[in-house]
Amino acid sequence: MEYLSYAQFLPSRYRTAVIAAPRSEWWAWRGHRVHVARAGGAGDPVRVLALHGAGGHAGLVWPLLGIGVAEGVSVAALDLPLYGDTVVDDPGGVRYRDWVDLVCDFVMAETEADDRPLVLFGASVGGMLAYEVAARTGRAAHVVVTCLADPADPAMRRAMARWSVTGAVPLPILAATAAVFGRVRVPVRWLADLANMSLDPAVSRHCATDPRGGGVRVPLGFLVDLLRFEHTAPEGFTTTPVTLVHPAEDRWTPPELSLRFLDRVSAPTRAVLLEGCGHFPLEEPGVTQLAETLREVLVRARP
Repeated sequence: MEYLSYAQFLPSRYRTAVIAAPRSEWWAWRGHRVHVARAGGAGDPVRVLALHGAGGHAGLVWPLLGIGVAEGVSVAALDLPLYGDTVVDDPGGVRYRDWVDLVCDFVMAETEADDRPLVLFGASVGGMLAYEVAARTGRAAHVVVTCLADPADPAMRRAMARWSVTGAVPLPILAATAAVFGRVRVPVRWLADLANMSLDPAVSRHCATDPRGGGVRVPLGFLVDLLRFEHTAPEGFTTTPVTLVHPAEDRWTPPELSLRFLDRVSAPTRAVLLEGCGHFPLEEPGVTQLAETLREVLVRARP
C-alpha cells in the first residue's frame, strides 16, 4: 500500500507521525476480494474506519489518520471497489450504491461481536458515504468528514463533476445515458476534478496518476449513480454526532456547500474549517487543526 508516497507531502513535523505500516487483510463480499488495511490490536478501546473518495484508496487516507490517531486506537481503511488492491469481479458493473452496501455490511460485521466505539472517518466523497453508513447501520459512535457532497444539491452536483455542465444535466437524461453507456469505463480524471485535489500541483498530479487511485478507469454508470443517489435526509439524522473538518481553501467542493448540508443535520454537529488547506488537506495550519480535532473526537468516543 503506497501510503508513504502521500505522507511525503505532509508538513515535516508530521511525516514521521504516520501510524504503523498497515497489515493487509482480505474480505469476501459479493464476488469481490476487498482489501482492508489495519493497525492496532483487539485491546484498543476505540476503533476508526476510514473511507476514501473518488480517486483515492486506503493509502491516501492512511497518513491523515496518522496525524491524529494516538496509541490505543485500532484503525482500518478499505480499498473500495475499483480502487487500491481490491479485486473486483465485474468492474463495469460497479455503482456507488455498491459502496454503500459494502461498507454497511462491513460495519455490521465489524460490530456484531465487538462493542468498542467505532468512529467513521470519510474523506471527500467518502464523507457522504460515512454519513450514509452511519444513518443506515446505527453502529457509529461519531462521524468525521472532510466534505459532505450531497448530490441532491444542484450546486454540489455541478462541483462534484469534472465539468460543471455534466452535473447540470437533468437526472432523467443521466439515467438514460447510464442505461446505454453505463458499463463504459473511462479514466476517473475525466469525470472528477483531480486538478483541484490539492493547492500543490505536484500533489494533484500524484493523485491523478496513481494507478491505484486517480489513474484508474471507472464505469460511467458509477458517476451517474453517484450524482443520482438519494442519501438519508439530514433532518432525520438524529443520533450520531457529525464533525465536519472541511478544507477552507477547497477549490473542488466549496466549504459553504458542505456547511449548508451540515446545518440541516438534526444530530449534534461541529464544523472546523481547516485553514490554508485544499481539498486534500496537507497544509498548515489546517493539518494541525485536523489532528487536534481527530484527537478530541477519539477521546470523547472512549468508553
